[in-house]
Amino acid sequence: MKVKIKVVKATDSPEETEKYIRGHLKVLESYGVTKVTSADRSWVNNPHVYLVLVESEDGENVLGGGRVQLRSKNFPLPLEGAIFEKDERIVDYMTRYRELKVAEFCGLWNSKEVSGYGIGSIYLIRIGVAITALLGLECIMAFCSPYTVANSQAVGLRIIEEIGENGTFLYPKEGLVATIMELEDVYEMKRAKPEEREFVFSLIKNPDQTVHVPSKMGDLEIEFNLSSYNLCL
Repeated sequence: MKVKIKVVKATDSPEETEKYIRGHLKVLESYGVTKVTSADRSWVNNPHVYLVLVESEDGENVLGGGRVQLRSKNFPLPLEGAIFEKDERIVDYMTRYRELKVAEFCGLWNSKEVSGYGIGSIYLIRIGVAITALLGLECIMAFCSPYTVANSQAVGLRIIEEIGENGTFLYPKEGLVATIMELEDVYEMKRAKPEEREFVFSLIKNPDQTVHVPSKMGDLEIEFNLSSYNLCL
């Protein structure tokens, strides 16, 4: 299988933004999730949201993606609102970050067509970290499902145990657990596994490249085009 992965600015790419939203909602509904802050459309008007799009080889279909959403005065991170209802300590915690210097990687999803290839479980996480560095940010945060915690740790994210129940919350609904995590040293990635650090640094140095990797579903060719949008604030 071959896929293309690119970055666009949400406010400049209404068509692609709509494709991303439709695909994400479809995946959420398949899991019985109908109300979730990451599905809120208010971010569409946020000038500091970048979409990572996983496209089919012909570029016609969006097969997965995620959002790098910067924190600003008018646009708090989605996880802030989600966590505040359960733990108000999130307010004090976020004061350590300057405006437009921290982002949340949220709204990650992948379609059944690429399920099993590792797109949502590891490649999007690596790309989120690379984009954080390319944007000149200090930190990337994420609300992780139980299935992505280990891979997020491999890329260097830590569980923020000071909030919630050792960093965990029942979210987006009872019976589902989410873990708040962060990577505050995106330019060093000291906690990351060496191979993960090497992969991310390669993307930072060369945002446009093609890699061939094995997966349990077969060979996967990924054409990265992370400079498809000029990453600037």
